[in-house]
Amino acid sequence: MALLSLLAGLLLLAAPTASASTTSTLCMPSDETGCISGTIGSRVDPVAGVTVTLLDENEAEVGSVTTGDDGKFSFSVDAAGTYYVLADPESLPDDREVLPPADDVAGPDDSTTVDATLGGTSAIVINVRSVDYQAGEASLGTQLIQASAQGLRLGLLLALASIGLSLIYGTTGLSNFAHAEQVTLGGMVGYGLCNVLGMNLWLGIVLTTLICALTGYAQDRVLWTPLRRRGLGLTQMMIVTIGLSLAAQYVFQFIVGGSTEKVVVENFSNVEIGPVSLTWLSLVAMGISLVVIGLVGFVLLRTRVGQATRAVSDNPALAAASGIDVDKIVRGVWTAAAGLAGLGGILYALTVSNGIRWDTGMQILLLLFAAVTLGGLGTAFGAFVGSIIIGLVVELAGPLGAPGDLKYAIALVILILLLLVRPQGLLGRAGRVG
Repeated sequence: MALLSLLAGLLLLAAPTASASTTSTLCMPSDETGCISGTIGSRVDPVAGVTVTLLDENEAEVGSVTTGDDGKFSFSVDAAGTYYVLADPESLPDDREVLPPADDVAGPDDSTTVDATLGGTSAIVINVRSVDYQAGEASLGTQLIQASAQGLRLGLLLALASIGLSLIYGTTGLSNFAHAEQVTLGGMVGYGLCNVLGMNLWLGIVLTTLICALTGYAQDRVLWTPLRRRGLGLTQMMIVTIGLSLAAQYVFQFIVGGSTEKVVVENFSNVEIGPVSLTWLSLVAMGISLVVIGLVGFVLLRTRVGQATRAVSDNPALAAASGIDVDKIVRGVWTAAAGLAGLGGILYALTVSNGIRWDTGMQILLLLFAAVTLGGLGTAFGAFVGSIIIGLVVELAGPLGAPGDLKYAIALVILILLLLVRPQGLLGRAGRVG
């Protein structure tokens, strides 16, 4: 994992002329002044470069600032009272728009009302949404169709990572909690290649996949093979993966900070297919995912390497007795799993999260495990089916009334309910106990 982080760091440090991230000016209240602070977007997905204007109760302009990379803004006021905060829609990215404020805080011209006091800080959040999803302007049927398309996109990208996670479990029995950091690494390497070094996007995607695959090979060669040969138990190795996950997260944070970094800075046009609106890059990412997943399925079913992999997954000891080099197969699985996760990471950063953060992988880790468990532990095809289901549930929960991040909890509740009925998962095989 140190090698993973070092590769990402070298890529980001390769261009010392790149501009540093900017942060918003912090307002400190005093006895004579108060502060109005806020964020455009969310902690996970802040929006930088937005012009924010503060108006007094007479709608006269008090001041104007621009959000930093963390999406934050701050104003200092010298009088208590009611103020209006207005985000300039023209300064938003082409694929974003401001959500109208709630009725109880709505001000003139879609501004947000805030009451300021001297000696204190008033905090607000101005929410934005993707233009892909016009929740307040479409019928429920249209919203569900749009959410289904976005759920399919999310499911396909989750599948790229979850298939590798399932293959690792199938061949080694190890639940790799550091696998989600391979997703983050994919976005980080893509950011370094495409944004910092200015590489062509498509070449950057290919190189990102290869570099991440190389880190998977190195991990097994340097760490996991020696630990297996020393007879380390699966529980001990699982704890090692948790430690690696935490270490990688903070190394990523050290490299890029706490802000969201875009892999590419330009915006992509939307494609309208009936009631569905997605960026053309989202459609390309979905196509790439389908092709790669289909290729993985072909290798597993139609090649000798795939047959050997399935044999190792079924019974490693019998596979070794049959002349199969188990260590070589396991190393190939680690390599392929890391490459798939890296590809999923850069595509996820380009289409779903609109950038990469140090904790992107941690945010989707439970979704990956939910997909693998739902489909059946150790089965690549089960991971694919589980990922599609989880992606659809997460996106459909919004139009059906689930607020905020509760949609992720709903996906996990469905997983629990299914396991109560079918403990082995959808495509898993029931095993004897005792």
